[in-house]
Amino acid sequence: MGGSIIKSLGPIFFSFMTIFIGLLLDLYVFSGLVSLMKNRSKRFRMIVYFIFWTVNVVGYVSTTIIRHYYSQLTSQFPYSFITALFFLWFIIKLFFVAFLLVTDILSFFRWLFFNLKQHVIAKRTVNDDNENENNVQKNAISRSEFLLKTSTIIAAVPAVALSYGIISGAHDYRVRRERIVLPRLPKSFDGFKIAQISDIHSGSFWNKTAVQGGIEMLMLEKPDIILFTGDLVNSLSSEMDNYFNVFNKLKADFGVHSVLGNHDYGTYVKWDSRQAQIADHARFLKVHDEMGWNLMLNQNHVIEQSGDKIGLIGVENWSSQHKRFPTYGDLKKAKKGMEEMPVKILMSHDPSHWQGEILPLHKDIDLTLSGHTHGMQFGIEMGDIKWSPVQYFYKEWAGLYQQNNQYLYVNRGYGYLGYPGRFGILPEITILELSST
Repeated sequence: MGGSIIKSLGPIFFSFMTIFIGLLLDLYVFSGLVSLMKNRSKRFRMIVYFIFWTVNVVGYVSTTIIRHYYSQLTSQFPYSFITALFFLWFIIKLFFVAFLLVTDILSFFRWLFFNLKQHVIAKRTVNDDNENENNVQKNAISRSEFLLKTSTIIAAVPAVALSYGIISGAHDYRVRRERIVLPRLPKSFDGFKIAQISDIHSGSFWNKTAVQGGIEMLMLEKPDIILFTGDLVNSLSSEMDNYFNVFNKLKADFGVHSVLGNHDYGTYVKWDSRQAQIADHARFLKVHDEMGWNLMLNQNHVIEQSGDKIGLIGVENWSSQHKRFPTYGDLKKAKKGMEEMPVKILMSHDPSHWQGEILPLHKDIDLTLSGHTHGMQFGIEMGDIKWSPVQYFYKEWAGLYQQNNQYLYVNRGYGYLGYPGRFGILPEITILELSST
């Protein structure tokens, strides 16, 4: 009884603490805003203060309401959009707070230095001390105003960058090409072209025309086979209603094959009942079939050409971070019957599977295809420079990796989640060409 009460109160307590901490942050930012506005007219100050608190209140209320009705939304874009705006606002405040702290810390040390100086240099006259104190205070005020104004300008930089990522980066699809050398590859598969996409997250889309344009880009590549490595939706099967006629256009001579990602199980929604979740998941699985996709649930498939064969394996979601993401993958079961295949290609949504199980226990998996990380939808990729905050959570997070004769390719994702855009890490269509030499 006590445990169930604690469990039910947990989310309420978490929400309360989030709002409480957010309020403390807002009060601190507001104190800096008051300092910036002190030389403005009273009417102007009142307008600025009203806008500041209105934006904060609307942000808290709207995200709370939409989160409550999340499971009833056919499209999660309203939630994603409002969350993104609130996130941008939070980033602005965070940068402002950083510089505000610098201002306050510098002011504190100047005050401390001045008082220590008064005690150490006791022989100076009172007038000299008073004059020095006035000069220090004037300099401190001048410096504080400079930092406050600088913080305002710098805080706008991430807001502009992230806004640009929504307007321009969200659907700026890039085709990335890699040549994979597999010594055991049958000769008839030399030049075999694999198209990989991942992490569609259809419920987050806000520009159907642009999404369709990306699919047309993929089809112009004329791949032999198309592989989708999970997260078709955010949570609900209904998210595909408006995009079914976009993704069912994916066709290839050797078919379209797919696996499930952590978002494809409906575990991020508060369901009215377990039966409702099971029913929606069954409908979701049916969507794959209706689009003509071969959904592989710990299963395998033989790809045959000119009498030669290679093996395609698909596992359900497998993560080394079991507490955060569901693990249903059974690679041993999925590989059954593949023993004689000269080359084995595995689709596994989470790249942590490679280090966690594939490399130590399954040396016969030649190529693993994953997604999941999105490259965090934010980072830098310029020549040999490749950085994103996600690299501190995943060792393999974007692009091609190799260890001995085993390869892993991590797709940066086709869609987006949470933040409805991308900055630096753009949406990806992967083209992999297989070669024996």
